[in-house]
Amino acid sequence: MTLSHDSQGSGPVVVLLHSTVCDRRMWDPVVLPGFRLLRCDLPGYGGSPVLPAPFDTAAEVLALAGDGPVALVGSSGGGLVALEIAARWPSRVPALALLCTASPTLNPSPALRELWAQENALLDAGDVEGATALNVRTWVGPRAPDAVRAQVADMQRHAFEVQLAAGDVDEFEAEWSLDAITAPALLVSGAHDLPDFREVAAGLATRLPEARHVELDWAGHLPVVEDPAPVNALLFDFLSRHR
Repeated sequence: MTLSHDSQGSGPVVVLLHSTVCDRRMWDPVVLPGFRLLRCDLPGYGGSPVLPAPFDTAAEVLALAGDGPVALVGSSGGGLVALEIAARWPSRVPALALLCTASPTLNPSPALRELWAQENALLDAGDVEGATALNVRTWVGPRAPDAVRAQVADMQRHAFEVQLAAGDVDEFEAEWSLDAITAPALLVSGAHDLPDFREVAAGLATRLPEARHVELDWAGHLPVVEDPAPVNALLFDFLSRHR
């Protein structure tokens, strides 16, 4: 089954991979003239259902983009998918931009483990609204207006409802290594995010080729929805230099 997706613009392909707090609507504010922007909903988010295993999400995302080069922009959990694609198909990926990304190198802090425990407890109790509110409080930075918080809540609530209805599904897991990545990388972190993700960005910046780490002093975990203009500028500059 093909993931729910859309595209706009023309030029080199840039695939936008959303955070697992959101769906592809988080990329609505992104404007990158001269590029074709391809957005998809990962399984269990937005318009994509939870799919039966084995389902190779990374391969399915890459198939949406055709046969040519594919620049990748990933946010949080979408960044983990981007890293996997860049590692398994390095010749296809000319540029890799990661916003507050997850990573195989993530070593969850006690604060992050407690957050996951609270979320699971709320969902086990059937309190989807409480779990949604917890995630919005945690992941949306102070610069975001109320309308953005409401949109993130809508995306997160929908994902919870879809995934809870589907039940547990074993995910396909491919073997891959960060050391296989050859694409130049931009790592963006937020000063108001949990420290785990700033540490991930700093660590990847020392490990990935031609990597640059930018810390946004105003941002939380979702800078592209919190204040799109400076993020658009960062992405456009990076992708233009590596198109």
